[in-house]
Amino acid sequence: MLETLRKDADIIIKNAIESSLPDSAVKKALEKFPEVKGKIILVSVGKAGWQMASAAYKELGDRIEGGVVVTKYDHSKGAIGNLKIVEAGHPVPDENSYRGTEEAINAVSNLTSSDMVLFLVSGGGSALFEKPLIPTEDMEKLTSELLASGASITEMNTIRKRMSAVKGGKFALLCKPARVFSIVLSDIIGDPLDMIASGPAYPDKSTKEEAVAIAEKYNLSLTPLMKELLAKETPKSLDNTETYVTGSVKELCKSASKTSEELGYKPFILTSSLSCIAREAGVFMANIAETYSSSKESLAFICGGETVVKLTGKGKGGRNQEFALASAPILSKVENAAIFSVGSDGTDGPTDAAGGYVDTDTLSTLEKQGIDIDKVLFDNDAYNALKASGGLVMTGPTGTNVNDFAVLLLKR
Repeated sequence: MLETLRKDADIIIKNAIESSLPDSAVKKALEKFPEVKGKIILVSVGKAGWQMASAAYKELGDRIEGGVVVTKYDHSKGAIGNLKIVEAGHPVPDENSYRGTEEAINAVSNLTSSDMVLFLVSGGGSALFEKPLIPTEDMEKLTSELLASGASITEMNTIRKRMSAVKGGKFALLCKPARVFSIVLSDIIGDPLDMIASGPAYPDKSTKEEAVAIAEKYNLSLTPLMKELLAKETPKSLDNTETYVTGSVKELCKSASKTSEELGYKPFILTSSLSCIAREAGVFMANIAETYSSSKESLAFICGGETVVKLTGKGKGGRNQEFALASAPILSKVENAAIFSVGSDGTDGPTDAAGGYVDTDTLSTLEKQGIDIDKVLFDNDAYNALKASGGLVMTGPTGTNVNDFAVLLLKR
């Protein structure tokens, strides 16, 4: 029965990710692409940057005069026409992030009002697309500090866009007098366009007062220059942009529900707006398993969103791996149950795993190897524990990025 659960999980994961690939979404958005008398320059940033650029190039081809793709390491699948492709650091920006961003700025410089920048944006762009207004070592330190603080993605981006020359609508200003046609693949709950990749071509709704409050809330180490930048306001209106948002964690959840039903489970979508500590989410899902453990029919409980990890150790892992592993102790009490949590982009945190899978036997499997789950979670070392239990979910880079989804399966 547990072997069947793992097979079912793999099918649900595969179908959900395929349903969220951006190709058809980019094609649909380009139906609204206006007539352009001058040049078309393509700039694509984020973990789905290559996939989105490839889809756009299939539609527009030689009409694209040039451009740049900035994506995460190992996320490029080869050349795309005449575009420059730069792989760079994520979740912490590195020299290639800065180089790729400079290439993009150069590509949109000296354009005219007859020209168009086709700007393709996906999650991960906050790290990958960056020209810091502070020393690069300070930017990397600040990013690491934010990632370790437990701050939400919205809070992190409120800070980061004020330290950047391209975030918070500033890239659109650099494109002037050319127009900017943006297609945004959403990876943030509620699709806030000013927060996805820190909104390089969208007016910033956050305020300097909010930024200062966030810095104080997480006791961030700020230099005098950082404090000065936090006190400055970002662009609140742009007159050269047109934006279309596509992709959604809701589609992930719908796909997981549909496939679960096809596999014989009765599905329930709990939420597509999950936002809490990863370990707590895992315990909550396991509590649901306990509650329905006496069910006579097979059930699937589905949620989507984005949890956060508060770093307490120096181990290897990601939020989806912590989510799954934290559920294992309670899940061990439930017969024929499994929980898996997966990042749609295929890379959970700074690892090569997309997420984690646990079932009724995971706790005993780890205990036999002398692995203490509580200690592992305190060390933030879920990756190695899941590797030991055979619970890593490995998809490789998927070409999309629309948040995470988790599923509890009860097989009867």
